[in-house]
Amino acid sequence: MATTSLPAIGSEGNLTRYLQEIRKFPMLTVDEEFTLAREWRDKEDVEAAHKMVTSHLRLVAKIAMGYRGYGLPVSELISEGNIGMMQAVKRFDPDKGFRLATYAMWWIRAAIQEYILHSWSLVKIGTTAAQKKLFFNLRRLKGQMQAIDDGDLSPEQVQKIATDLNVPEQDVVSMNRRLAAPDHSLNAPMRVDGEGEWQDWLVDDSESQETVLADQEESSKRSHLLANAMKGLNERERHILNERRLRDEPTTLEELSQHYNISRERVRQIEVRAFEKLQKAVRDAAIGSKLLNAPS
Repeated sequence: MATTSLPAIGSEGNLTRYLQEIRKFPMLTVDEEFTLAREWRDKEDVEAAHKMVTSHLRLVAKIAMGYRGYGLPVSELISEGNIGMMQAVKRFDPDKGFRLATYAMWWIRAAIQEYILHSWSLVKIGTTAAQKKLFFNLRRLKGQMQAIDDGDLSPEQVQKIATDLNVPEQDVVSMNRRLAAPDHSLNAPMRVDGEGEWQDWLVDDSESQETVLADQEESSKRSHLLANAMKGLNERERHILNERRLRDEPTTLEELSQHYNISRERVRQIEVRAFEKLQKAVRDAAIGSKLLNAPS
């Protein structure tokens, strides 16, 4: 989407001025939003898209403020959230019957969370849905328990958090320690005389090139099978299946029911049917590939 300049937020010192500036943009009525959304969708009117984005900058700032506890500049969180907002406007369909804010908040949160995960050097292990859920909820649950110190949690606290988030207790302990501990440079000297660095003692636990290559080939085959199988689904089935089964944080049935203006049960039925079709297509393709490659 072509962009028109947005209010600049260069540093934390400019945050107050930025918040004052974005309040000047008027909120849109339902009719105004609908008209602008159609102008962008049908005619790619950049000015219409710009009005939709700027009218929701306060929403972005409000959501970004909720992520202040991760030690990153609020200005950067807001900037990432604005990118998510622009992506939401780009994909928004006014004929679905719901407001842009409802649709956009998920894009905004996803952009901010993705930025936080990539910025935390100690949390790059958090690539699974469970790890991300633990990362983004641990501080909130500790606050509810008033466990505000940086020490280890009590066994009772660990058990409660693990139960609430449905993750292993060891993961809770490990994540809490990672979040509490500062980063250390691997280039820091090990001795007072400055000789030797910590990185010199790191063990290379990486797999052999042969294993990596085999895994890459296997992953490529699976991706190819999945991509071909997805082509057998219609657009709505692909979207629902992707949102419900292929995202780290699945979209809820309620959100998708609002998106398509159908019941939650109908969304669930489409999801199940699409997944069954996908399984059958992948299985048939895998069997066909084995028969084709079998020795004569």
